Amino acid sequence: MSTPIPVIVVGALGKMGREVVKTVQQAPDTTLYAAVDRKQVGEDIGEALGLGAFEIPISGSLQEVCVAAAQEKHPVVMVDFTHPEAVYENVRMAIAYGVYPVVGTTGLSPEQIADLAEFTDKADMGAVIAPNFSIGMVLLQEAAIRASQYFDHVEIIELHHNQKADAPSGTALQTAQRLAELGKTFNPPQVQESEHLSGARGACADAAIRIHSVRLPGLIAHQEVIFGAPGQIYTLRHDTSDRQCYMPGVLLAIRKVTQLKRLIYGLEKLL
Repeated sequence: MSTPIPVIVVGALGKMGREVVKTVQQAPDTTLYAAVDRKQVGEDIGEALGLGAFEIPISGSLQEVCVAAAQEKHPVVMVDFTHPEAVYENVRMAIAYGVYPVVGTTGLSPEQIADLAEFTDKADMGAVIAPNFSIGMVLLQEAAIRASQYFDHVEIIELHHNQKADAPSGTALQTAQRLAELGKTFNPPQVQESEHLSGARGACADAAIRIHSVRLPGLIAHQEVIFGAPGQIYTLRHDTSDRQCYMPGVLLAIRKVTQLKRLIYGLEKLL
């Protein structure tokens, strides 16, 4: 039987981190190597999550964990669901110590992603950055690409809980980018528009695609891609009711990343 993949979870006490810790411990081919968070340092991560003792204390230092991981015989994977301000340095640190990053934190700029891609190339290592780990969202994007062949007008609405730090969401940006890659410019103007309140028409992404962001308590993660044509509206929508929906995608990335030799952006490239 093969050795389970050791996994570092960064942001282990966060909403997504908690789910990743539970999933990694339960999956037969992964094992929790370390849990990193700024809170409750030294406390057993299992007890902190109400899951019983894991005998793995929460570490406050990713660097210390990476130093230890660099001594392991088998490749170690880091899963990061933290904050846009922290994720870039976390990924660079992991790569520097030979730890394979799987990143679900959004908010990285295109320049930062390009820099990390260059860093992984130099290290001859793989990394996975995915704005969304839901298989359903990947299917929505594929359906949107198909629909865009027949519709010239499209807008995106993304809705998230009000503790999400970045807007628009990485998933909405990626959806717009994938549509823009088709080489088509959407939403040809019909009138000379004017905004009485700045931003009323949303942000304009590539290919003239408008993105609208909603932040409210009670939401988790939701997205609509709305296509319009004379006499019809075609709406694609994905709703997250539980963060468990992301875990199959996270496990897929964990299993694949050590086989990669470059940075992969988007879960769809692993399917």
